[in-house]
Amino acid sequence: MTSGWVRACLASLALLGACEPAGKVGAEGSATEQGAPIPGYGSLQWAVSGEWRTDQERARDVWRKPADTLSFFGVKGTDTVVELYPGGGWYTAILGPYLKAGGGKLYAAHFDPASSDYARTNLEAFRAAFVDKPETFGDITVTVASKTSEGVAPDGSADVVLTFRNVHNWMMGGFADKMFADAFRALKPGGVLGVEEHRLPSARDQDPTGSTGYVQESFVIQLAEAAGFQFVGSSEINANPADTADHPLGVWMLPPTLRAPKPDDPLAASYSADVYKAIGESDRMTLKFVKPLDAAAPVLTTSPAP
Repeated sequence: MTSGWVRACLASLALLGACEPAGKVGAEGSATEQGAPIPGYGSLQWAVSGEWRTDQERARDVWRKPADTLSFFGVKGTDTVVELYPGGGWYTAILGPYLKAGGGKLYAAHFDPASSDYARTNLEAFRAAFVDKPETFGDITVTVASKTSEGVAPDGSADVVLTFRNVHNWMMGGFADKMFADAFRALKPGGVLGVEEHRLPSARDQDPTGSTGYVQESFVIQLAEAAGFQFVGSSEINANPADTADHPLGVWMLPPTLRAPKPDDPLAASYSADVYKAIGESDRMTLKFVKPLDAAAPVLTTSPAP
């Protein structure tokens, strides 16, 4: 079984849950397809341009803007980073080589394999694609992030904790407050929490279960501050004004999932995938928080009211 096949299957699994490719660059930054300047070995742009990334992963760079996003969060190659709910590993494919080259460390706080067949299958594919290839992705430590997990990394060990488009999943599971508290525990004082999430307009009512996949920016800030974080700032890097955030089947109607109504659904008569392809990927908030230098462990209480 080839690595590319495993990664393609892993990406497909991730889509069930949740442009032209850039010029390819070898492990030592030896060449590019278009003859563009070669990024320096170990740089963030080198990791984004790496030939280990699949064409499917690269095609989403225009929407996900990984170099800009990670730069906003201040991620360095020397950092200890925790990625919460890496799913199919879209960001892992960048973070792993980047941290390996810089001497950093990556923790992947993944699904609890005992929670469902989907979680177990996804985790197995993640291990095959990334954990079993330390020569490319470094020594990734897999931990569990769940309602009952003990911690996502050793307390006070991380420089940065990152999560991409996952807060709604934690809201659905009823443990969003715990995940923010776990992130707080894992970080060193002064460490950064970076959150990217599908954005619900502030004028809309917030479903506390996150059933549409969209979350209000203010709600995410409340969750983080309740765990002890200080809000540093936001970026519009991942904004998409074409996304109205009111799709009948939620955010998953947009690329890359393109969820369609079932044939017997009244929506099917007027459904056109082209409408959603034209919108592009979701409008997303990009938020940066910091753990105060004098922070103590948070006291876990209840989620903020929507």
